[in-house]
Amino acid sequence: MTALSVRQIRIRYLTLYGLRWLPSGLLMPVMVLLMQERGLTLSQIGLVATAQGLVVLALELPTGGFADALGRKPVLVAAWAIGLGSLALMAVADSFWMFFLVWALQGVYRALDSGPMESWYVDATLAADPKAEYERGLGWAGTVIGVAIGAGALLSGGLVALGPVGPVSALALPVIVAAVLQAVSIVALLALMAERRPASGPAALRASVVDAPRMVGQAVGLLRRNRVLAALVAVELFWGFGMVTFESLLPVRLAEVLDDPARAAALLGPAGTAAWLANAAGAALTPFLLRRLGAAPAAALMRILQGVTVVGMGLLAGPVGILIAYLACYTVHGASNPLHMGLLHRQVDGPYRTSVLSLNSMAGQPAGALGAVTLTALADATSVSTAMIVGGVVLAVAAPLYLPAWRAARRTPSAPEVAPEVAGGGPGHAGLASEPPVDAADGGAAVGADAAAVTGGPGPVVVPASPGRD
Repeated sequence: MTALSVRQIRIRYLTLYGLRWLPSGLLMPVMVLLMQERGLTLSQIGLVATAQGLVVLALELPTGGFADALGRKPVLVAAWAIGLGSLALMAVADSFWMFFLVWALQGVYRALDSGPMESWYVDATLAADPKAEYERGLGWAGTVIGVAIGAGALLSGGLVALGPVGPVSALALPVIVAAVLQAVSIVALLALMAERRPASGPAALRASVVDAPRMVGQAVGLLRRNRVLAALVAVELFWGFGMVTFESLLPVRLAEVLDDPARAAALLGPAGTAAWLANAAGAALTPFLLRRLGAAPAAALMRILQGVTVVGMGLLAGPVGILIAYLACYTVHGASNPLHMGLLHRQVDGPYRTSVLSLNSMAGQPAGALGAVTLTALADATSVSTAMIVGGVVLAVAAPLYLPAWRAARRTPSAPEVAPEVAGGGPGHAGLASEPPVDAADGGAAVGADAAAVTGGPGPVVVPASPGRD
């Protein structure tokens, strides 16, 4: 691992990161519509999505500790192989219980995948050069994810527009292509991720299983002691619940307005591309927002603005207005991610990095599952517009949870206001932050050299399997 230069590590990280999210871009425009095509109601779709959230809730912390103890590469290989299996099953699923199994496998995939790649990148970079600015690569990941998901969404729309291919329906074709790309990603992971682990084999596996609970305990203990970290993780509860609106309900809302699901899916291909390019552009605004507002106030403002854009998607009557609000939502989303994750990043450092990433993600996944059940049931009982408005309000009311981070920054006026400028910070990745770790006397963690600040990880994506922050 240390034989690679900082630049080589960054290139490998960004390459793998792009490959990881390209299949998700293919799924985004079609996943909900595919389940509807195969006979599931919106309420049933919400219920099958809970399988992912519940599995992640059960496995998120243990798998994070396991990755810290055993090594990031073997955990990622297992995760991506399980993801491939879920896509293969998704291609042929035609009942409620088959889709429930699909999303349960997605939950295992998400739990294993939550954090190891980012942790590997940061640790490998610091091993190559202890003074390296790893934030730059984490920020560029925002641009990579925007391009990867956007390209995937564009390809998905093109595949749907081609129509059925033999026995494969137009909406199922992107799923098959996503599975092929997932297999390519696994090969690339095996070739590009170089990791030096202290031990391997059955003995190391047994030792890692024993050591994982200690890693988890350290992460949970930090959360209890650090009020800033606790508030940041609590944001995930609202964010996870509300993200269902623009990740799962937007395709249904557009199909409702157009009165043509296939046309909506084809339109969401280029719209998804534009949205993720807007996400990358929003991420590029992060240095400006940090200079003008500071990390915590800017993050709070983004939460409010995102809620407003989601309410707009629910209220606007025509497809053009809905898509404009959709693009605005993803622009704000792109700016929000590096702000939030950067604040989280600065709270801890050390061997528990992936465990705290998993802790952050764990809060969002069940919240996303709850949002999927609640908002889809509300959409069935009332209207999709009503459900989107409720979700938008939930997104906005998380803004006050950034107050502890803002107060901590005000108590440390000597801290640098802006970290090194980077453009980016995609879902589940840290970009920039201005706040240093807080002291235990101020309600924060007493963080030492071996457990000092932790990055944040993927946030919740219930349906489809996209980063969301995920």
